[in-house]
Amino acid sequence: MTDFRTLDDAGPLQGKRVLLRVDLNVPMEGGRVTDATRIERVVPTIREIAEAGGRVILLAHFGRPKGKPDPKESLKPLLPTLSEKLGRPVAFGEDCVGEAAAKAVASLNDGDVLLLENTRYHAGEEKNEAAFAQALAENGDLYVNEAFSAAHRAHASTEGLARLLPAFAGRLMQAELDALTKGLEDPARPVIAIVGGAKVSTKIDLLENLVAKVDMLVIGGGMANTFLHAQGKDVGKSLCEKDLAGTAQRILAAAKEKNCTIILPVDALVAREFKANAENETVPVDSVPSDAMILDVGASSIATIDGAIDEARTLVWNGPLGAFELTPFDTGTVAVAQHAARRTKAGQLVSVAGGGDTVAALNHAGVGEDFSYVSTAGGAFLEWLEGKELPGVEALRAKG
Repeated sequence: MTDFRTLDDAGPLQGKRVLLRVDLNVPMEGGRVTDATRIERVVPTIREIAEAGGRVILLAHFGRPKGKPDPKESLKPLLPTLSEKLGRPVAFGEDCVGEAAAKAVASLNDGDVLLLENTRYHAGEEKNEAAFAQALAENGDLYVNEAFSAAHRAHASTEGLARLLPAFAGRLMQAELDALTKGLEDPARPVIAIVGGAKVSTKIDLLENLVAKVDMLVIGGGMANTFLHAQGKDVGKSLCEKDLAGTAQRILAAAKEKNCTIILPVDALVAREFKANAENETVPVDSVPSDAMILDVGASSIATIDGAIDEARTLVWNGPLGAFELTPFDTGTVAVAQHAARRTKAGQLVSVAGGGDTVAALNHAGVGEDFSYVSTAGGAFLEWLEGKELPGVEALRAKG
């Protein structure tokens, strides 16, 4: 973490107004939080600042109110859950700038916590307007970013504000940046990446970046069918972007040039229906029946992937290997995830995973807690994998 300023570099926090950008974009139903994971992950940093005597002022967005106040997108209903998880009261400011915010901030004592209203109630947030960033900055002495999941967006509360106040990474952001550095920036080699999911079209940038950075690349899910088709194999009625055969061939050629070994399925679990427990069989990938769909990798493919993981010291994972939501087409994803988890727990592998379906798949396999790091950041994690600069992260980079 030497490249980034963290809370360790912030100095004494006693009496300081700390603007803490968090991600509270949690699922709600009937005005209640249905999954508090994102709240739970920022609690340690809130608590650390408050216990050091800082005055914690939480900035967050919720939904897409498009620059106008919308009661359905208010952060206020989050207060009970936030207070419960934090174990202390949380005050609320009816706006994040202006008189309402200033009044709420002025009433804080050392160690108090305040949640300001949705930053996206103002058009200046998503436009990263200088005047709006300045209005946010007036309520703080320093800025801490704990929202890696929003770090790929150059918004006022993620990038603009960090240019106006002394800016630092929170503990969750620090852990994320540590994990990502170990994953691709400065990894223990050999490095293996597993990329799955439905479509090549959504992950072209990702695949092109990875073949230049990793030693082995496993391609699974519906994406693998496009590569098999590009190699002249008949994939039957499987999901396949046939118009991207040229792109797949280009990626295969780039991998060869970079000495990156591409691992594609050698056998597949196929079925005629896309439903749980559909009648199925395992076939070699060059013998897929014309009326069948590939819905998972077969046993030989699992063994090949496990063997490659055994050779690796670092694993980066994004996307499932098959239709993991349906049994038995979760077999490949579960088996490989559990194998990677065993290697990780034995201290033989650094494993970093992320992306919505990936988190769900690892939890389904019962190993969500066993990987070195599982990112819930979605878009930001993907853009990092694609090799893109994340504005909210770059703003925290140490100068000189």
